[in-house]
Order: sequence, then structure tokens, then C-alpha cells
Amino acid sequence: MKPFKIRDIVIDPPLILSPMAGVTDYTFRRLIKRRGGVGLVVSEFISVEGLTRHNPKSKRQMRFDEEERPYAVQIFGGKVDRMAMGAEMAQEVGADILDVNCGCPAPKVVKNGGGSGLLREPALLEAILKEIKKTITIPLTLKLRTGYSDALINVVDVAKMAEQCGVEHIQVHGRTREQGYKGLANWDLIKQVKDAVSIPVSGNGDITTIEYGMSKWRESGVNGILIGRGAMQNPWIFRQFADVLAGNEPYIPDVSEKKHVLLEFFSMCREEMAEIVALGKMKQLAGQFTKGLVGGAQFRQTLYHSHSAEEILDNISIYFETLESRDTFGDGVIEQVDLDLAELSCHSFASA
Repeated sequence: MKPFKIRDIVIDPPLILSPMAGVTDYTFRRLIKRRGGVGLVVSEFISVEGLTRHNPKSKRQMRFDEEERPYAVQIFGGKVDRMAMGAEMAQEVGADILDVNCGCPAPKVVKNGGGSGLLREPALLEAILKEIKKTITIPLTLKLRTGYSDALINVVDVAKMAEQCGVEHIQVHGRTREQGYKGLANWDLIKQVKDAVSIPVSGNGDITTIEYGMSKWRESGVNGILIGRGAMQNPWIFRQFADVLAGNEPYIPDVSEKKHVLLEFFSMCREEMAEIVALGKMKQLAGQFTKGLVGGAQFRQTLYHSHSAEEILDNISIYFETLESRDTFGDGVIEQVDLDLAELSCHSFASA
């Protein structure tokens, strides 16, 4: 698995932090980037309706730091003119890449013609891509699902059309809109897309372990791998993946480093947002991050019932001091767990 280019932008290593609504904000992206091994980060998906009407939240979502580069802004919407305006605004703030969301399955987004709703209207998607291509000079990429439903699997045809429109990288989530986040991602369809177009293709779906990611890369032949929810469980997954690609043993963080990452994230959140929002963000990450650790379930319950920064900091200290005092606290492998998809659903965070 080698680095690849999106025009002249080198994605090295070929590992991408997948956009997640309500998760991959300015704070989380920097946290993951600092752990190493990330070739490209992508913003949360941003509503062009909010962005082009100067909604403060939408504008905030485009914010990024130089340490994040290369950095892509992902936008969603169903109106040609608004999508082009949003793309131009992303270019103006300095994004390296403009990504169009054709994958979000949330009813609220689909109802308004955006996200995976565009898979039902390929002619509209084509018009959007062509207008954006005329408007911006930075590379245009596309994130899509395998189809709208089992009865409408059209990802290969849409990918071919996108390439003809000038799209320079396609990212495929191996589920339909109808599936949402249920079942397993269909990497056979991702391979079909890779075989059908000449531009780089990256695959997305269920990559929570290095072993599974390597197997899907070998089977599909994709240029890159996107990791989303797996990074919440294991912020070092990109570094570990990159280690294996380089022929090295994967890095295993010790307990003290895990504690440091939680504290670093909480500190960053408190600098960037109101305390009540920072508390929610901390609980969101810790809820995934501590699954697989000894005593993690009890710690999560304690954390969920914390109502102040002081309580959270005290509970983190107590929990990790207990872990560090034990002879056994796990082997560093993040266990396979069921994620709370309600927290990550774009339906929960989409803007009208």
C-alpha cells in the first residue's frame, strides 16, 4: 500500500480520517493528527445552506490549523448554486481539497436532497459536480455509498460519471443509504469501483483493527483506507496501521499515554468551546476510548454522571491511577465493540 496523489497533493501514508458529524471537528482532528500516521483529515460535513447564509456554526466548522494539512472540507446539499458557493467559500479559507458528501443516510439530510439522496438523482449530482468544478481550482473529491437501497446499487455508474466530471478521488462507504450503519460494508462493490475508474479510490467501512484493514486493502486493491469510528476507540490506529505498512511492529501506547490523551483532548475542548459542550465531547470520546480497558464500563458510568470539569478530572485521575497500580490492565489491543451509532449519526448533528 503506497502513498497516492490527489492531483499534486501526496496522501502519505494512504490513510484518511473519515468525516463524522459531531466528531471530526477542529479539536478531534488535531488530537488524531498528533498521534501520527494520518495522510489526510476531513472536516465534519458542512451544510451549504448554513454556510452560504453565513450561519456562525457552519463557518466555525471550516476552521482548521496548519498542522492538519492536507485538509479537506466536506460539504453537503442538494442545490447546484448553493453547493458551488459553498465550495468557493471552502477554497477561500484555504482548504486543500473540496469533498462532496453523497453518503450521509440521515433522513433530514436526504429529505432536502443532500447526502445519499443524490444517489437517487445522478443527473442533479452531475450538475453539482460540474458547477463546482467550474468554480474552484483546488481538487474536487466525492464521498458516496454503494447505492440508495438494495434495489438501487449504482455506485459504479456514479463513480464513472464523477470521473468524467473531473472528480479526482472517490471514497466509497460500502453500505447503502437503506443500511445506514447496520450490517457489514460490502468491499466487493468497493473493488468494482476501483476496477472501473482510473482515478484513486479509497474504501471505508468497519475498519476498527489493523488486521481487518489490511485484509480489505488486499482484497479490494484500493489506493487508500478511511477510518472513522475506529479512531474514537483507538486514536493510535493510524500510527499502528502506518507502522505495519512500513514493516514494523505496531505502536502500543501504555496506560499513562492513554491518560495523557484524554486529558489533552479535554484541555483542547475547554479552550475551544463552552464548558458544558466540552463535557459532552469528553464523555463522547471517553465512552468509546475506554471500551476494552479493565474497569472501563464502571469508569464510563462514573464519567457520564460527572457534571463539572473538576469531577471529570478527578475521575480520570482515580481511574488511571488504579490501572497503573495493577499488574494486569490488558494487552493494548482494542476489543471489538458495538459503537453507539446514535451518537455518530449525521442525523443527530445535521443542520437544516
